[in-house]
Amino acid sequence: MDFAFSKDQEAMRDAATRLLGDLSTMESVHKVFDADGVYFDEKLWKQMAENGWQGTAIPEAYGGYDMGYLELAILAEEMGRNLACVPFSSSIYMAAEAILQAGSEEQKKRYLPGIASGETIATFALAEDGYLDEKHVELKVENGKLRGTKSPVADGAIADLAVVAARGSDGVRLYVVSLEGVERKVLKSMERSRSLVSLIFNGVDAEPLGTAVQAWPVVERVLNTAAVLMAFEQVGGAQRSQAMAVDYAKERYAFGRPIGSFQSIKHRIADMYMKNELARSDCFYGAWALSTGSEKLPEAAALSRVAACEAFAFAAQENVQVHGGIGFTWQADPHLFLKRAKFLEFVIGGPSIWRDQLTACLVAAV
Repeated sequence: MDFAFSKDQEAMRDAATRLLGDLSTMESVHKVFDADGVYFDEKLWKQMAENGWQGTAIPEAYGGYDMGYLELAILAEEMGRNLACVPFSSSIYMAAEAILQAGSEEQKKRYLPGIASGETIATFALAEDGYLDEKHVELKVENGKLRGTKSPVADGAIADLAVVAARGSDGVRLYVVSLEGVERKVLKSMERSRSLVSLIFNGVDAEPLGTAVQAWPVVERVLNTAAVLMAFEQVGGAQRSQAMAVDYAKERYAFGRPIGSFQSIKHRIADMYMKNELARSDCFYGAWALSTGSEKLPEAAALSRVAACEAFAFAAQENVQVHGGIGFTWQADPHLFLKRAKFLEFVIGGPSIWRDQLTACLVAAV
């Protein structure tokens, strides 16, 4: 089992690092945070589209580049490292994945090219009152019309299209829904660069996604895919948080010495490093399972998710602590990573949900 990326994949990482280094700066992130009603970096999103990022894992037949999940993982890690303010996870990891897994050939040809080009922003509307399991799906579909509410929906304030889980007479199915004219209620969130909304459906037209009646296996596949790729985003953010803490500890002096020379600071940074490296190795396992179509994907996704949530939350919090009094001020950068850590930690279910999945997988394997 080879966990190393190829030379071409590393070259892709270098190109992504350069692009994000130029466009996804801390200054640009602060601008999104400071602007009311702005929920993503439109310039960065367009530049990503010009470089083919949105179409990375989408087949050529549907307007993509058919490279694969490993390449998506590389991009995810760099986006997390640079705190990219874009709806990439909602549109690509989740909505596009759902259409790929369950859509008819005609639906794939109709919807995926727009998503691959970045012209269409899509999202995956599953949660109701924060619950992500099948028994809590109460959104109704009757005579092809949706009635009810999905909440919270990530990036719903800017999405053009949604893949929605709804319950009909034959069980829970997935539907493709245009969000034009759908009522959206923006929810207050500490992460101002990624919107969370309630989508209120009052007799909105719903197109069944594919022909499968029972959609939950597809939902589970989408969540497992998102778990692995978001874990790479989290690891990228955790590594950047650690680097910020190290840099500050070297330049900040107290009592005539850099604070990085104090044992308490050394221990914080060493703990960050250990958690980050463990999470990254777990993410490699997840990337392998995802890219090979392994039956171990549910286990690998849960392991990646749990480790990455813990690593990013810890690194972001410790980065604030190392920065001391300025660490939590609005003008400083550490709080931006802490807020992104919290957003990613709960957007597809908190760590406890994924620990339960991991436990179930391990018990089943005995």
